[in-house]
Amino acid sequence: MSEGTVKQFLYVNRKAPHGTIYALESLEVVLIGAAFEQDVRLAFMDDGVFQILKGQDTNGIGTKNFAPTYNALGDYDINKIYVEKESLDERGLTEDDLMALTYEDEDDDWAEKSSISIVSRTEMADLIDSSDVMFNF
Repeated sequence: MSEGTVKQFLYVNRKAPHGTIYALESLEVVLIGAAFEQDVRLAFMDDGVFQILKGQDTNGIGTKNFAPTYNALGDYDINKIYVEKESLDERGLTEDDLMALTYEDEDDDWAEKSSISIVSRTEMADLIDSSDVMFNF
């Protein structure tokens, strides 16, 4: 690839949001990648789906609640967020349990649109295979 070529970066989030540094570290790396104008895509699977659960409250565990930061992703042109349907199903969750992550589509008169796509396990595997660079968290 020549210099200046945009690569597809996929950040795969598999861990619960608290108890390890993986979720917060992933979020920070994603924002850095977006600053360098790469094609940033996020995938949430396994316990990673809990990272974007709405209504998180960390007061009882004494850690900082960084979940509201996900709401800023659209401001950084990060609007390709993929959630594995089977991971939701296995945890008794639906799309309605997730935060309403949105972006403003400049090609559609700045209409607010959902950044989240629910995909099957097979579609997630295809997404992983088609990525130029993958980071696993």
